[in-house]
Amino acid sequence: MKLKQRGISLIGLLFVGIVLAFAGVVGAQVVPTFIEYQAILKSVKKAANESSTVAEVRNSFDKSQSIEDFKSIAAKDLEVTKNGDKVVVNFAYNKEIHLGGPAYLLLKYAGTSAK
Repeated sequence: MKLKQRGISLIGLLFVGIVLAFAGVVGAQVVPTFIEYQAILKSVKKAANESSTVAEVRNSFDKSQSIEDFKSIAAKDLEVTKNGDKVVVNFAYNKEIHLGGPAYLLLKYAGTSAK
């Protein structure tokens, strides 16, 4: 009597392993950029809440940048506006992650201090 075999084949196992390894490598490169984005967003919100002029916002952001140690965006890249009597700070930047050969992963980050 023949028993019906169940399970994954060697080729299937290799395919799943390769996909998981690729996802792990890409994830290991994406996570630090997201953590950096969170630090930038926190610094922007802090600068907007503590400041009332463009120069004060940029100085506060520069201080936070030196503490948090991110390099993707500078104080001169911030768009500072006023909405009534509240300071609103917007920012946007791109991060490229080289995947291999001519392939890149482009991450577009944008944020605002407005709630």
